[in-house]
Amino acid sequence: MPHPYVLLSAAVSLDGYLDDTGPERLLLSSPADFDRVDEVRASVDAILVGAGTIRADNPRLLVNSPERRAARVADGRPEYPLKVTVSGSGDLDPAARFWHTGGDKVLYTTGKGAERARALGIAADVVPLGDALDWRRLLEHLHDVRGVRRLMVEGGGRIHTQLMTQGLADEVQLVLAPLFVGDPDAPRLFGPGSYQGGRLRLVETRPVGDVVLMRYEPTAPGAGAPASAADRHWLALACELAAQCPPSETAFSVGAVVVAADGTELARGHSREGGDPVVHAEEAALAKADPTDPRLAGATVYSSLEPCARRASRPAPCARLILDAGVRRVVTAWREPDTFVTDADGSAVLAEGGATVLVLPEYEQRAKAPNAHLLGG
Repeated sequence: MPHPYVLLSAAVSLDGYLDDTGPERLLLSSPADFDRVDEVRASVDAILVGAGTIRADNPRLLVNSPERRAARVADGRPEYPLKVTVSGSGDLDPAARFWHTGGDKVLYTTGKGAERARALGIAADVVPLGDALDWRRLLEHLHDVRGVRRLMVEGGGRIHTQLMTQGLADEVQLVLAPLFVGDPDAPRLFGPGSYQGGRLRLVETRPVGDVVLMRYEPTAPGAGAPASAADRHWLALACELAAQCPPSETAFSVGAVVVAADGTELARGHSREGGDPVVHAEEAALAKADPTDPRLAGATVYSSLEPCARRASRPAPCARLILDAGVRRVVTAWREPDTFVTDADGSAVLAEGGATVLVLPEYEQRAKAPNAHLLGG
């Protein structure tokens, strides 16, 4: 199901701490960076912090700039982003500033936690998620019910760890502050967990006052059926590649990327690449990969259109080429329509060959865009 774009935001000391153990919050960001954070807050639909952050810091989580709030209203958005918190117990201080400043608030909790929160008089929309907290259900609810498309997560470390280990964070915005904490009892940004392998992609680095901002995106594909944030990044790239195809009246424009389990891109391709009028995207990408590369067995193929099950131009359809390459995971945006081949079902061919196939329909319109002339659009 569609999720919001999840942006993790944090500042840490040079030795990796979020705070010290003193009674007052340690200010890691510079004045210039606090303004940058305010700008990011103004750009998102919702801001989330965990219950521990509310208890420890008593934050307001506001957009402080009147000009930025006015710009939100001029754009038809609420003056303040939705404020979100998560608590399994529902045991929160009803007098905390979080509930009494800004705009709307949502508390995600368990069934028992909802009873406690309502009994305490928590001033928020209380949403029970069942017997246990479930991040995927929470993100789906934010997307589908509250209309959240961009979610900024400001902590704490436990929340950041859970979202990263479950492959649900689309971006990490990390600020490195020029000081040391040195207290082993102080909180850290990320804790122990089963993180996905591979290196994150550095998107941006720049000084902001006396701190340094670094932005990273995950690259390692998901495992099995649940889609990860990295899956969405790679599928978006496949859709961008589709837009590079030479136009055709007799074939779809498709992009494809082959990615190893550690997030290394092995190959990419698009339809009619290199002047070949009949080459398919998956075919073009796989032709560039070393067929003896052992990483193919754990790789994922991202294709903007479902790999074909039948074709007239070449002996082997793309679904068969993928299986023959040893790949057993495919992520696509759009099931092949009957425009050129009736009853096309490349997903069934892949599944019969032991591959896992994920369709992410939230990318369907991007995949269709370079093919609008073939679809009557």
